[in-house]
Amino acid sequence: MSANIATSGLSFYMVPNAPEPVATFSHAVEAGSFIHVTGQMPTYPGEPERPIPDDIEEQTHRVMANLHIVLTGLGLDWSSVVRAGAYLTNFEKDYARFNEIYSSYFPANRLPARTCIGVTALARSARVEVDLVAFRPLAR
Repeated sequence: MSANIATSGLSFYMVPNAPEPVATFSHAVEAGSFIHVTGQMPTYPGEPERPIPDDIEEQTHRVMANLHIVLTGLGLDWSSVVRAGAYLTNFEKDYARFNEIYSSYFPANRLPARTCIGVTALARSARVEVDLVAFRPLAR
């Protein structure tokens, strides 16, 4: 399970086995029923200096694997995701292939709302980053 720091109705999580932060952030923050998952890069957990893959296919699979680590570390899965934000540095070239791979991770007919935008640059010269919002019903 993840390290949890609760304060003022918010819970801040650092998930074991998830990639080490490259900046100052929590892997996820829970606010009520919603869990905001920090954008993940195509990095390797436990190997922060390992070069990231070059192609969009490998980068997308690596990003989705890192998101899965965070989700499962919080007792969630892809069906819990209600929103995603995707950021591509070469939108015209990478969008179609990214979209195919991204979509394959979600259950049929359970795609979350999503915004996908082109950006000029991402950390470590990555081509893709994805953040999520997941839903967990409040315990009654």
